[in-house]
Amino acid sequence: MISYPNAKINIGLDILSKRDDGYHNICSIFYPVMSLTDVLEIKKSNDFIFTSSGKKINNNNICVKAFNLFKKEFDISNVHIHLHKRIPICAGLGGGSSDASFTLKMLNDLFNLNLSCKQLKSYALMIGADCPFFIENKPMLVEGIGEKLNYIKLNLDSYDIKVYSSDIKVSTVEAYSLIKSFKNSNLSYNIKKPINTWQENIFNDFEEPIFQLYPKLREKKRKIIEDGALYCSMSGTGSSIYAIFKKKSNLSVHCN
Repeated sequence: MISYPNAKINIGLDILSKRDDGYHNICSIFYPVMSLTDVLEIKKSNDFIFTSSGKKINNNNICVKAFNLFKKEFDISNVHIHLHKRIPICAGLGGGSSDASFTLKMLNDLFNLNLSCKQLKSYALMIGADCPFFIENKPMLVEGIGEKLNYIKLNLDSYDIKVYSSDIKVSTVEAYSLIKSFKNSNLSYNIKKPINTWQENIFNDFEEPIFQLYPKLREKKRKIIEDGALYCSMSGTGSSIYAIFKKKSNLSVHCN
């Protein structure tokens, strides 16, 4: 069984407050990027095996965590998981979360567990805050720590989305440690405005502190806007930057 876990971008990311459990309440729009994917293969096996290719990853991968969760819950048999990693790592594109959620969905099908979408999202949340989004994999207004998902009508198929990756790795813990203040969110209102107004109205709260640490990311964004992007932003905690252009073409990934 083979699937293609896709990346996501954040259109706006407002950090609202810090919770008593250490997590943060956010408001963001997660948008799936179907043209940027990993490749995930799972098949039944006598022994549990995890292998990988492509970008270098830890063998204690999040896919293994997803399998162990279901192994404990449902006593399923062993599998061989192979992950070909193409989505940039620690880049704010949700690649790991996508891999984990797709693992859950594939195991659900492979072993006929018949879990509902709601149940799968509950298990996905046990693995990571961004994981529930990838169960339905549709444009969503995301709130709470990532578990509150509301579908929004947003279709960017007629635009060109370009994702620019870099060799800068930003951990989630590092990014949140840079946030010193919080604010309310107007994202659900501003997303309804024309795309050519988003640059002045929709922001990622991680951008400024991350750009202060890594000035070349700010310069990269400036150049992309000069090249005619309708909207340009860092995705998630970075360091990937994406841009939305008028002209329709295939999504591309630029490694700098």
